[in-house]
Amino acid sequence: MDLTDVPLTMLDGEPAFLGDHADKALLVVNVASKCGLTPQYEGLERLHETYAPRGFSVLGFPCNQFGEQEPGTEEEIQTFCSMTYGVTFPMFSKIDVNGEDRHPLYEELTRVPDAEGKAGDVVWNFEKFLISPDGEVQRFRPLVTPEDPELVEAVEAALPS
Repeated sequence: MDLTDVPLTMLDGEPAFLGDHADKALLVVNVASKCGLTPQYEGLERLHETYAPRGFSVLGFPCNQFGEQEPGTEEEIQTFCSMTYGVTFPMFSKIDVNGEDRHPLYEELTRVPDAEGKAGDVVWNFEKFLISPDGEVQRFRPLVTPEDPELVEAVEAALPS
């Protein structure tokens, strides 16, 4: 399946596609509001603000599969993200990233190995997948922060020319 054709739903219920962000470098992240890694929202927003003018966007996908750390409704998630971290990047409806109800987007993304060559299930909240405009995917595990030089360099290299 072409990633750009995967049907998505925005946090406000509006239908969307990854293809709506064609010609951009995208950082797809499964997020949660009640996780020890939740402060990564701040760095993700900074990345988004810094590189959006150059053709980049963070895309947030709330997920409640890890310790039930995203229990809220779509409205509660939206309020938390905007009020607590000033999130302006696109947020999507809550999805499953693992298991039999895994969202089709993550069905594709989890096939991509990380830097150590390991593919498969998402291990925790805030796992990151960088998708270049030409569809190349790089995977970064949850403890790779938005400020990590490895991630920042990859984002800069993936920006459209």
